[in-house]
Amino acid sequence: MRLAVLDIGSNSVHLLVVDAHVGAPPLPATSHKEVLRLAEFLSDDGTIDSEGQERLRSFIADAVEIAEDQGAEQILAFATSAVREAPNGIGLIESINAQLGVTLNVMSGRDEARVTFLAARRWFGWSAGKILLLDIGGGSLEIAAGQDEYPQAAVSVPLGAGRTYSEFLPDPMPTEEDIHRLRKHARAQIGRIAGDINRVGVPDQVVGSSKTFRSLARIAGAAPSGDGIYAPRKLFRRDLEGIIDTLASRTPAERATLPGVSEARAGQVLAGAIVAEAAFTIFDIGVMNISPWALREGIIMRKLDLLDSAEQSSAMRVEPVAALD
Repeated sequence: MRLAVLDIGSNSVHLLVVDAHVGAPPLPATSHKEVLRLAEFLSDDGTIDSEGQERLRSFIADAVEIAEDQGAEQILAFATSAVREAPNGIGLIESINAQLGVTLNVMSGRDEARVTFLAARRWFGWSAGKILLLDIGGGSLEIAAGQDEYPQAAVSVPLGAGRTYSEFLPDPMPTEEDIHRLRKHARAQIGRIAGDINRVGVPDQVVGSSKTFRSLARIAGAAPSGDGIYAPRKLFRRDLEGIIDTLASRTPAERATLPGVSEARAGQVLAGAIVAEAAFTIFDIGVMNISPWALREGIIMRKLDLLDSAEQSSAMRVEPVAALD
């Protein structure tokens, strides 16, 4: 079936239309994306202001039209931290659903972590063993760990690259003190939940599954996106200090000239690098494998699982066993 996945994130909004089949990877048909930065349209109390609401409505209306034109049979729409945490978020979602005829669900941070973990497990397979997953979004950092398809531990921490950039690195050229404050804050936040993750045990493989981790790996020399999703990509702890120094010494415009860094993310990539360094330190990570699949693919996998489980199976006829003499 042809499915459309609509992802309303804190930094960007993304429509992905795929051809999906039970037992096969989703094949992208078309994609529509806009860097909306919902986090920048928040009032002092966290509500999404009128301009942010209208821009979100406009994008969703366009996305629905594109999905229908592409022949999507169903739209799987979800929103994450920016909408989840806004006092007017639920009301806004209900209004959009009624106006545009979509069912836009708000995911909890824990569900984000669980479904992203499912995507990573499906990508790397059972041979990956016990996985520790990290995903740095615009508003939050999701962490999950386990050895099954769904994690044994899953948490969400308010350490997204967009959020920490606006709160700790507001100036184009941050000072050493700014970086130190964010580094200290990130380590404290991650340290508070580290015990929940560490109780699962030492991971066999660490996985990163977000645009932030892909960008950091690319800065460090990983294969470009043009090499395709099957090219292995890694991020090493030893490279993070140099990446942070390189980013901090450049203006946002200069950062955008680095491989893997877009103009839209040139500011927040430094904040993401500092959060990543904190996570690598707290969990003693030496190397991370980058997953091309993340939350959107996890949503698709979960939908296909539901379709697969709905199939009817024939009951087996059991012959009676003759009694022994």
